[in-house]
Amino acid sequence: MQLRYSPTSPYVRKVMVTAMEAGLDDKIEKVPTNPWDPETDLPKDNPIGKVPALKTDGGDVLFDSAVICEFLDAQHEGDTLFPAAGDSRWTVLKLHALADAILDAAVMTVLEGKRSKELQSKDWVERQKKAINRSLDTLEQSVSEIDGMRLSIAHIVIGCALGYLDFRKPVADWREGRPKLAKWYKEFSKRPSMQATVPKDPV
Repeated sequence: MQLRYSPTSPYVRKVMVTAMEAGLDDKIEKVPTNPWDPETDLPKDNPIGKVPALKTDGGDVLFDSAVICEFLDAQHEGDTLFPAAGDSRWTVLKLHALADAILDAAVMTVLEGKRSKELQSKDWVERQKKAINRSLDTLEQSVSEIDGMRLSIAHIVIGCALGYLDFRKPVADWREGRPKLAKWYKEFSKRPSMQATVPKDPV
């Protein structure tokens, strides 16, 4: 398998952590890709022009991190990261969606900050920051539920979302007023898969 990736993309990090937790990391060739390069050939693999994109051993190309993560989860034996059925599946998918929404809002805030000052929308940025903080408050109230589940895609995406907030800082200190979530992340970020995928700007 081949993964088109950028070392700073939180969506790529989701995929890489999933691959490691599923024991598939050594089966994936990582292809460095700059989606912002006007000369990139990324659109031939992903018409949306975003990373990650995964070329399977069968020659298909999958895009969107959630799709890739679920594909990888289906390629290994043992406990799955996506529960197959029942209440646990919907709980995991709900938390996955909430963490993905934090990522989406955070990325949009960061990208808006890269536009020229006269084009930036303060109202738009404030809307995204409020969405992030409301979602973080919901996670703070959900920590006992999260702790009570076996490892799932929800844990991975929550961890990657909080890591991205530390990396790009689109909002003020997210730990303030959220001690349970901060404690959970401190422990979760010690996992080898999280340690190996800490985002870094390219040299």
